[in-house]
Order: sequence, then C-alpha cells, then structure tokens
Amino acid sequence: MLIQYMLQGKKYELYCVQLYKMYYECCRCILTAKNNFTILETGTEMKEKQRKYQYLVDYIDNLIREGKLHPGDKMYSENELARMFHISRQTVRKAIGLLEERGVVRRVRGSGTYISYDRKENLEHCSRIAVVAACVDGYIFPKIIQGIENILFEKGYSAHISFTNNVLEREKGILEDLLERRDVAGIIVEGTKSGLPNPNLSLYRQLLQRKVPIVFINAYYPELSAPHVCLDDVEAARTAVHYLTARGHKRIGAVLKLDDGQGKLRYLGYLKAMEEVGYRVMDSCLVWIDTREAGRLESCADRILERTRECTALFCYNDQVAFQLIRILTDKGICIPQDISVISIDDSDLATHGEVGITSLSHPKERLGEKAARTLIEMLETSTEGESCEFGTQVVERASVDVPGGSARALRQ
Repeated sequence: MLIQYMLQGKKYELYCVQLYKMYYECCRCILTAKNNFTILETGTEMKEKQRKYQYLVDYIDNLIREGKLHPGDKMYSENELARMFHISRQTVRKAIGLLEERGVVRRVRGSGTYISYDRKENLEHCSRIAVVAACVDGYIFPKIIQGIENILFEKGYSAHISFTNNVLEREKGILEDLLERRDVAGIIVEGTKSGLPNPNLSLYRQLLQRKVPIVFINAYYPELSAPHVCLDDVEAARTAVHYLTARGHKRIGAVLKLDDGQGKLRYLGYLKAMEEVGYRVMDSCLVWIDTREAGRLESCADRILERTRECTALFCYNDQVAFQLIRILTDKGICIPQDISVISIDDSDLATHGEVGITSLSHPKERLGEKAARTLIEMLETSTEGESCEFGTQVVERASVDVPGGSARALRQ
C-alpha cells in the first residue's frame, strides 16, 4: 500500500514537472509572438532569408524613424536584447557594431549604448565650434585664433578653445568630453605630438563616425581621413636651406623637433635641398629636441654646441628655437652672423625682438585660421569632406644670415 502510494506520488511529481515545462514553453512562445508583433507593428518585414542580426538592425531603425527612440536615449543591454530576440550576444554585438558604423548608435564604455545625436536635423541648434590647440603661449597661435574667430563670428558661430599643452593625456580628456557633448557643431584641432604614434586616434575615429566635421591645423595625423590646413613645411624648409646655400654655406646643421609632424616634414625639406645642391648631410650636425626642450633650449645647450661646432649655418625648427639658440651662442662669444648664420620659420614677433633680427620664412597665421574656419563651415553646410590646403611661404630677410665666416668657429675647435 505504501509502495503504491509512493509510486503514485512519483507519477504526480513527474506530471507537475511536465506541466511546468509546458507552461515555460507556452510563456516563451507568447514572448516571441509579442516581440514579433512589435517588430511587425514598426513596419519591419521579417523574412526567413534575412540574417538574424538584420532583424535587430531593422527593429532599431524603425523605432528611431517612428520617434519611439530619440537621440540620447539609452538602449537595452546586450543581454536584454539577446533574450528579447532569442539570439546570441555575438549576434547582438554584430548588429550594434553595424549601427555604430552608420552613426545610428554610440557605445560609451562602462555606461551602455545610446542613440546617436542626429547632426543634420539638429545643426541649427549647434553654434559652437571646438578649437583645440597644442600649446597656449604668446607665439603665433593668438593670430591663428583671431583668424578663426573672425570667420566664425561672421557666420554666427562661437569658438570654445581648449589646450592640450602637447600632452597626450590632456588630448584624450578633451576628445572624450567632445564625444559626450551635444552642442558642438565641428572641431578645429592641432594634433598633439603628431610626429609620434598616437593612442588617441580611436577617439578621433569615433568623432568622424558620428559625422562630426574635423579640420586639422598646423599638425595633423596622416592616418585619419580629415582635411588639414597648414604651412607647406617641406617646401618652407627646402627654401630656407637653398637660401643658405646661395650665400655660400655648405656645412649646414639643423635643430628640429622630433615629436611634431612638422619637424619630420621640415627635415624632409632640409634633406631635399641638400641633395639638390649635392652637399653631404652629416648626422653629427643634426640636433633633435622635444616639446619640453624647445621651450627651455638652455637645458640642452652643451649638446647643441658640441654637434654644431663644424657648421657655418643652422636651420631652426621655428623662431622660438632660433631666438633661444642665438642667446646660447652669443653667451659663448659666438657672433651672429659673422661666425655662424641662423635661419628659421614663422616670421613671428620673436624674429624682431632679439639683439639680432632673425631671417625667417613667413607663416600665414591669421590667413591659416580663416581658411580653417571657412573649410569647416563649408563641410557643415554642404556635408562634403573638405579639402586640405598648404600655404606657400617666402624668406623675410633680417640680420642673422651672411656669407660664411670662420674666426670664432676656429676658436671653438
């Protein structure tokens, strides 16, 4: 009797399990039908031949089209979408990746996935242009900013200025902030340490994927598909060296920046000019400095004096470097230009403020800023990619260059 009762109880238990399984399967079918109904309601035709990830892409597209999802709205998590559509997380990630490539959504690390800002429909509400510069100083940048602001003001835009101080961590923070903002119509930016590999390129690519127009000034990243407006650095350096060779100089050294793209391009122009006249390029006459050393050239004075002792002329990265270099040389009793000639690039105020006026090649400054602003506005108004522009230059003669001398150089040896 007891055994029979136990057997009946066991059958009852198995029956309950079967009922639970049936109930669970019924609920799953209801949820599936509900999701399918929602998808059909938004106008997406579910074709059996479509890929699974495309179902999700179409679903989100239609929700946005019908105004059920708005820019800035947070989407379901990957796990939630996987459960809702009965697909794998890998399939969800493929769908989200496709939407991100199209600029429909954006992923924020540690936060989630959001509907992207619709730039074309909301452009009239954005009048701010982000201007990101590498350095804050009284050198040539104020005139570039003046040119940018003149054009932006004329077109009804305002400039929001940030400085990276040529530090990658600061550039990263500024770019992350721009990715979060909704009030920036476009960006004018000077690359940070553009002569070296940059870990922030992925942030620039995210901005470009979101259709944020970007124009680079002075320094740029060749890896990115964005227009740049700058001096023709190769031709400027080539012109400077030819100016020296035309005055009889053969042993021409150079002091260049190694962490900026301009330094590499100016070195290329230096090499071209030396090769064109058949003069030998000596590594021992080249001095490479970084951004910090460029601002405090006296910290590497001994190295400069040692490497340039055989030179009759020096080509400098810019007027800031040339101004400090002339001081270092004169403090050692070396006369400019009788003992050694100096030429540089930028034709800035520094070129006229020293005891010896610096022969320098002109920089477009304000015109460069105006061109960058016009290029960006054209990109905003026409949705075009924008064209790069490189300005020509000319030598502005002052007192720092003469024919080769030799008296003080012989004393140094």
